[in-house]
Amino acid sequence: MRKRSRDNGKEARALNTYLKLMRAAESTTARAHRHLASAGLTLSQFGVMEALYHLGPRSQKEIGQKILRSSGNMTMVIDNLEKRGLVRRKRSSADRRCFIVHLTDKGNKLISRIFPHHTAMITGEMSVLSATEQETLARLCKKLGLGV
Repeated sequence: MRKRSRDNGKEARALNTYLKLMRAAESTTARAHRHLASAGLTLSQFGVMEALYHLGPRSQKEIGQKILRSSGNMTMVIDNLEKRGLVRRKRSSADRRCFIVHLTDKGNKLISRIFPHHTAMITGEMSVLSATEQETLARLCKKLGLGV
């Protein structure tokens, strides 16, 4: 049996906060991304398409860094998007070892159609917080994410 530390108030607060953060993130994500299934997209596939839509063509590595996915996962996600004709890979003219991922016309039409709905879903999820609360939450999440 594990003994509780003398500083269990600090541990209990940290664990409680962490659990609430994770539960809030998971439930909000599930509700806000439910619509992706109707477009036949996973969250990772949507992330790739959204990054390309807003940032333009990028290397697979850059996309993975933007959407916080591993290189192995990115290969599979992009392979599946490519099979559906939503993205295409082109060899980089600057570095022939590297492929640049582009949205196809079909991919651009799909993300152009679903992104406004996605924005509305996120806006609705965040509407339970005031503007000030949203700004505070954003600041705190950034601080936590940076580990500062």
